[in-house]
Amino acid sequence: MDTPHPVPYPPRMHIIDITVNCPSIETADAISAALIEPRLVACSNRYPAIQSAYFWDGAVAREEEHPLHLKTRAALGDAVEAAVRALHPYAVPPIIRINIDHANDDYIAWVCAETCAP
Repeated sequence: MDTPHPVPYPPRMHIIDITVNCPSIETADAISAALIEPRLVACSNRYPAIQSAYFWDGAVAREEEHPLHLKTRAALGDAVEAAVRALHPYAVPPIIRINIDHANDDYIAWVCAETCAP
């Protein structure tokens, strides 16, 4: 007996998470507000401070940073990056896009409903 093929899900919107380390709570909150209000992101999460170590200008730097986690449509990634760059004080802000390959359909639908169409 043949096993029926499962019915495929309807095409889903591609979503991403973006992680940005910020030098202060104020910077993280300003970026969050600038992205939430125009609906460029559906959600932002500011995490407790972390200690970062990195090379800068040929020396090891150690600084406290505040991770900001952003959730949006992949199609809005460039607009989100431009807004972050405009507000972030670092010469080279870390703007890391993470493709979400698997997520529950209702979460994807929520992210898409709460963000503006590109």
